[in-house]
Amino acid sequence: MRALVQRVSEASVSVAGERLGAIGPGLLILVCAMQGDGEAEAERLAAKVARLRIFADAAGKMNLSLAETGGGALVVSQFTLAADTSRGNRPGFSAAADPRTGERLYRRFAEALRHLGIPVETGRFGADMDVALVNQGPVTIWLEV
Repeated sequence: MRALVQRVSEASVSVAGERLGAIGPGLLILVCAMQGDGEAEAERLAAKVARLRIFADAAGKMNLSLAETGGGALVVSQFTLAADTSRGNRPGFSAAADPRTGERLYRRFAEALRHLGIPVETGRFGADMDVALVNQGPVTIWLEV
């Protein structure tokens, strides 16, 4: 699985003007299941995200995890993270998991974060979503398991 993780002071996701989820300080996590991924990858990625030390401690050093700060997670599915741009100008997405598997693993990822004590909000799988965020830092990290 792949994720693009952004440290945010706030983030929200809407579909057709309806706000589905919003968080204050925490992480916006764009997540994509790849072909061959299973439950183990979703759980491993969730654990990695929850323990990723990218929040400032009392000395201002990036030394705290989301789990330690009590921040929230906004999890948004994004199959375009599987883009292959190696040929031509139009990306290919054949490396992404099929939609049924992608949705199952997206939901498993969010549930695994919840089991780790992280408050989680989500978007709507497969929907055309509007995502708003204030990237704090800015800090943006690419993760793959």
